[in-house]
Formats: sequence, C-alpha cells, structure tokens
Amino acid sequence: MNNIPQMKNMNLAGKRVVIREDLNVPIKEGKIGSDKRIRAAIPTIKMADVKGAGVVVLSHLGRPTEGEYDPAFSLAPVAVRLSNLLGKHVHLVKNIEDAIAAPGQIVLLENIRFMKGEKKNSEELARRLAALGDVYVMDAFGAAHRAHASTEGAIRFAAEPCAGPLLVDELEAIGKILDKPNRPLAAVIGGSKVSTKLALLENLLTKVDRLILGGGIANTFLAAAGFGVGASLCETDLIPAARRIMDAARTSGKELPLPIDVVVAGELAAGVPVQTVKVDAVSAGSMILDVGQQTVALYSKILADAATVVWNGPVGAFETDPFGAGTRALAEILSESPAYVLVGGGDSVAAVEQYGLADKMGYISTGGGASLELLEGKVLPSVAALEARS
Repeated sequence: MNNIPQMKNMNLAGKRVVIREDLNVPIKEGKIGSDKRIRAAIPTIKMADVKGAGVVVLSHLGRPTEGEYDPAFSLAPVAVRLSNLLGKHVHLVKNIEDAIAAPGQIVLLENIRFMKGEKKNSEELARRLAALGDVYVMDAFGAAHRAHASTEGAIRFAAEPCAGPLLVDELEAIGKILDKPNRPLAAVIGGSKVSTKLALLENLLTKVDRLILGGGIANTFLAAAGFGVGASLCETDLIPAARRIMDAARTSGKELPLPIDVVVAGELAAGVPVQTVKVDAVSAGSMILDVGQQTVALYSKILADAATVVWNGPVGAFETDPFGAGTRALAEILSESPAYVLVGGGDSVAAVEQYGLADKMGYISTGGGASLELLEGKVLPSVAALEARS
C-alpha cells in the first residue's frame, strides 16, 4: 500500500471526485435490510465532501440484466439512506452525462450494472466513468476482486486514481494476517463446502500455526479421517484433497484439530429433535449440523493464547435454530479474546452482528469474495491497477 496514492492525502478542494463504493445491500420491496455497507462508505464520502469536492458516487446492486434499467435493482432506496446518514441530499441520476456534482454536492449514479459493458470491463465505459472526475477513488473493497469497468478499467484511464480509506483499511487489516502477524496465528474456517475454500485452506496452512475447521468443510475432513458422516453435506470427491491438507499439517507441525462431538438431526429444519454425539457415532441417516460443547471447549483451549485470529465461515447451520450454538459460542470466545480478530465472509459477519458482538472484534471485513481472494494469496485486479498507475 505504500506506493499507492491515498485519498486522505490529496487536496480535493474544488475538484470533481468520483468514488466507487460497494453499496450492494439487500433490498426487499423497496426496504433495505442490513445497511452495513452503506454505513462503511459514509466516512469516505464525508471526507471528500469536507475537503471541498463535488462528489459522484458509483455502485452496483444485485445482478440485473446488463444494459437494461430495472426498478427492482434501483439504487433509489440507497440514495435515501445515504441522504439520511450524511445529513444532506444525495441526488440520484440515471444517465452518465447527468453525473455532475459541483463542490458541496453529492450525486449517486444509478446502478452501474445498468450500463452496458460494466462486467465485461468495456474500455469505452471505463473511459466515460474515468472522465466524470478529476480524481477517481476506488473504495469498493467488496468489489475489488472483479475486473469490471468501474472497479479496474476506470482506474487505468483516470487522471488521478487513488485508494479510498475503506479500501486501505481492508488491505491493512488483512495484511496483519498475511504479512507479519503477531503469533500464534490461528484461522477458523467454516462454511459449507471445501470446494469454495480449497485454495484458502492451502494458502493459510503455510501462514498459520493453527487451523480450525467447522461446518460442512469439517464433514469432508472427518470423512477423510475415516469417520462416518451419515447423510451430512460432504464432498466425497475432495476427500483426497482433505487428506493432502491434513498430511501437510502433520509434516509442518501445524495444529489442524477436527470436531470431537457434533449436533445431529434427521433434517435441517427449525425445531427438529437433535442429539449430540461423538464423531465416531454418527448414524447413517443423521446430518451433522453443528459442533458440540466438547468441540467448543477444544476451540476455546486452542484459541486461548492466540495473538491473531482470522475467522471465515460459521461452524454450523447457525441461521436455523437450534444449530447456531456452536457459532455463537465461537463468536463469544473471540469477542473476549485479547487477540487481533479479523472476521471475514458474509455469514461470519452476519453471525457476529446477529449476536451483537461486532464491535468487540478487531476488524469486520465488508468484502466476502475480496477478502477470501486476498487470504488465498491472490492479487485483486483493482489493487493491481492502482499499483500499476502509481
């Protein structure tokens, strides 16, 4: 990050500033669900406004048919919420040529995915977006892993491209995990499938001292270790990969503990009868849907002296009662830990917010896919473009 220009260091007075944010929030029947991403963007927009710039904000929302306006994916509710949070009117415009803001004004351009060429990183669209301002600020960490016209292309053609505060904060937070972390460094990786996190597991194993697994991912590893997992979610084709990772952990002296007891049920549904059993006692028709108390105690012991922890993915089907106890217990353990704790991934973030523990974590990442790719060791296209321009 040292060689990338940062918005906070720039003189923006009287300039036209374009800020690419990630305001892709859940909207149902015109009402916003979680506004976390909108709130995360407010400090950057306020900073540009206070510095005396005219501000044009860009964002995508959902997955509309590119090139077509669809009111279901309009940023209109986002413009209202932005206005409320900023304490000043944010004007929503549909056309690029209308995205003009004088100093002191804030304009939000309609869903960038209504523009033809956004996802294909059209040079024509990228040049048009870059030409909207004197300064082009990339602040949308949640979309930084996409090489789109507004996230990568416009940076290449902007007069003055730079990184926004949110993007900088995200990169620095993950840098604390990947570069020179305080040790012991532990990772807790959950979620449903090994296939979506195989590269993450392989890269983290070279970085961490301890790698804790949960959720459906742990099921595949349990099967690889010779345990029966009944009717649980399990990627049998990835059992050889799981064995390879376990062998690598043993060879390198890294801890890779698996659950020792699990919560099982006949189906994933609210209120069904459940049972906690040892991992060697899962019956053929049972589904593993959470970790048990002994496993939680094991997690607590392993994490007790950790100096740095990264958590990505729940350890059970926490959205459905009664399969959230393990994830909640893990969140509470981490909230009380003196370690620097980075929480990434939409489900993990949703869990800590649901339990009211977000403000007790070291850092809550706003970008699921982007943080995952960084932790996998990949370079984000937006960051690469900023580095190239610097």
